[in-house]
Amino acid sequence: MKTRNYISLFIALVALNSCKGLLDHEPIRSISADEFFDSENALKTYANGFLVRNLPSVESLTRGDQFSDIVVTTQTEAFLRPGFNALTTNNWTTGNWSQLYNINYYLNNIHKAKDKVSEPIIKHYEGVGRFWRAWFYWDKVKLFGDVPWYDKTISSDDDTELYKSRDKRDFVMDKVLEDLDFAINNCTAESKYVNKNVINRYVALALKSRICLFEGTFRKYHGMADYTSWLKASLEASEQLMSNSPYSLVNVVGEEERNYGKLFKSLSPQYQEVILSNEMNLEESRVHDASWFFASGTAGQRNSVTKDFVNMYLNLDGSRYTDQPNYNKKVFYEEFKNRDYRLKQSVITPDYRKIVAGKETNEFAKVFPGLGAQLTYYRIVKWNMDDDAYESNTSSLNSLSVFRFGEVLLNYAEAKAELGEMTGAEWNKSIRLLRERSGVNGKEPVDADPFLKKYYEGVSDKWVLEVRRERAIEMLLEDVRRDDLIRWKMGHKLVVDMAGIYIPELGKPFDMNGDGINDICFYSTTSPRPAATESTVTYVQITARVGDAATTFGINEDNCLVYRLERIWNDKMYLYPIPQAALNVNPELGQNPGWEN
Repeated sequence: MKTRNYISLFIALVALNSCKGLLDHEPIRSISADEFFDSENALKTYANGFLVRNLPSVESLTRGDQFSDIVVTTQTEAFLRPGFNALTTNNWTTGNWSQLYNINYYLNNIHKAKDKVSEPIIKHYEGVGRFWRAWFYWDKVKLFGDVPWYDKTISSDDDTELYKSRDKRDFVMDKVLEDLDFAINNCTAESKYVNKNVINRYVALALKSRICLFEGTFRKYHGMADYTSWLKASLEASEQLMSNSPYSLVNVVGEEERNYGKLFKSLSPQYQEVILSNEMNLEESRVHDASWFFASGTAGQRNSVTKDFVNMYLNLDGSRYTDQPNYNKKVFYEEFKNRDYRLKQSVITPDYRKIVAGKETNEFAKVFPGLGAQLTYYRIVKWNMDDDAYESNTSSLNSLSVFRFGEVLLNYAEAKAELGEMTGAEWNKSIRLLRERSGVNGKEPVDADPFLKKYYEGVSDKWVLEVRRERAIEMLLEDVRRDDLIRWKMGHKLVVDMAGIYIPELGKPFDMNGDGINDICFYSTTSPRPAATESTVTYVQITARVGDAATTFGINEDNCLVYRLERIWNDKMYLYPIPQAALNVNPELGQNPGWEN
């Protein structure tokens, strides 16, 4: 927080290649705020600097939910491993707060352009700054709960402000809402600012829809006061986007098997639905590694999804897959018959095809050799461009959505359900639309799904359960699942054993893809490897049963493959600890409950 003003200005300027004309002044370090904030172009330059620096990264957008209940990886974050404490964390440094300093510097100086820029333009750019401050503080509240609120730059000798205690969550989140409402009321909604990567009124509404849903449900499930006002605020923002915006679902009739995947595999953002995107551009060397990360067996994580997650997908006729007898004992290829088309647009199925050396090819046999390349055999392809030309480390060009209209419909439906206001009419203009664009009969649920009731222990409302089903499926690996579990007070779901495909019998080859040829044979560490009598079969050794020992791969009581990853959870972990290093400097910050030792 002690960084000098001109350094912050310098950082904002050099973030862009497009500001060369502004750099013809005296050396940047000698530019004062009075000299810089002298035109609309200057305000735009600074605001674009926020966009470049503060948009969620490729890693967050495509794999921020790696460490959740529905995604399986070979590793896990330090927070979920034994030994994490206030001494080992380091997320309260100057670098963690410099973004706020730059935002406040901008907001404190923007008025200096008032004699040269019209008031609506100044208010628009002030709204942009307050949008970023709202997002910054929401991230901090999610981590720490109470945090010190600053709405101005702090002098290096202002000990009262620099070393004050944390402000209460209620106070900070009220300030966040004030910033969001200012942005919504003042940021432009002009058509020339839509379908572009700029902060406008609609982007601010999308952030409000997300933040207020988080805060409302967090308060509800964590026993805090005044959750209804936050749910209603989320609902209001969602309704404005649903009734008075240029956005709608990407939904081409006859393309139900492709509609969903277009959003994540297209080179250009699908701005019919995408409200804000992290765009890629080869000319500017803006590329990423998502195709390689999810396609490569050597990427280090081998990302898969769990059997429970696959079980959540409905049949195309709208019936529940888990209502079938022995649904958990179906061979791999049987699981994908007549299912929600989003399933095969998210994970590899027996008919998965991609471009190999310029030719469309069925890749099933190549991507399923053994446990060296996957963990549950439900391999993720949602962010893969399905073309081996993009599977080098850094050559993917598909743009990455930050906010999209599909999430807004989910937020609307969840707020309605949590407020007890969901009816068939609300269902039809939200969840039904999402299901039908992917080929699923969108009829409303008759009763609560027993499978989901068991999964989300203690929840029995049919509307809430169905919204959670839809949210898990629709928002897979879009960096919201971990937040969902935290706000629903379901952090313990992060430590369950993660099941994969059904294994009919150990030691006996079976056909995975339904072509009549055996593909794979799992056998136990306690029995000899079967004789390799079939050349098409890959033999995979696992532990016979998953017990209390440190088993990596085994089978459970349903004869499903299980991958065990050591994680821990207790309820103090709904908030992170304040780092001891920060407490040593400022004891007034105090520690979060449970992290004192």
